[in-house]
Amino acid sequence: MENSPVRFSALAVKTMVSHTLTYFLMGALAYYSFNYAATMNRPGSGMHPSTSLWVMLGPMLQPIRGMLFALVFWPFRESLFGRKNGWLLMSWMLVALGILGTFGPASGSIEGLIYTTTPSLLQFRGYLEVVPQVLLLSALLCYWVNHPEKKWLNWTLGILFFIAMTLPALGLLTRHAT
Repeated sequence: MENSPVRFSALAVKTMVSHTLTYFLMGALAYYSFNYAATMNRPGSGMHPSTSLWVMLGPMLQPIRGMLFALVFWPFRESLFGRKNGWLLMSWMLVALGILGTFGPASGSIEGLIYTTTPSLLQFRGYLEVVPQVLLLSALLCYWVNHPEKKWLNWTLGILFFIAMTLPALGLLTRHAT
């Protein structure tokens, strides 16, 4: 394992960027496709309204989750990176532990299906957002880590990450300027 060509610092940065970009993309698609604004703004929804500071900060806080993922992926790097189907293993790890097997009653998890009153079909609808994000994150991250020679990918994803961080910041500045 000490001979692994993957350095933790590179894995951490690539995981933070990959997660943030896939979160931003799938979140934006789901927000508009599933009309999340109406759900979030409804009293008693249990969610912050879409105009909340926390919701606007959400994308900018995703690198923290990306770092957490990198800390989990690091001990398994030889099984995940440099292998043909490492991205599928990573996807399964994230789906099994992060979606289906959470310890709390999160929507769409086994616990959520058992202990919440949210209709099952409504919980399963969330899979349309989170499962594609897991697949995109895993495929992108594994490809990026497995192909460090592709400098254009570093630049492209770096620029997209900058944009993904800048847009919410501009929204926050605009919000406070009015």
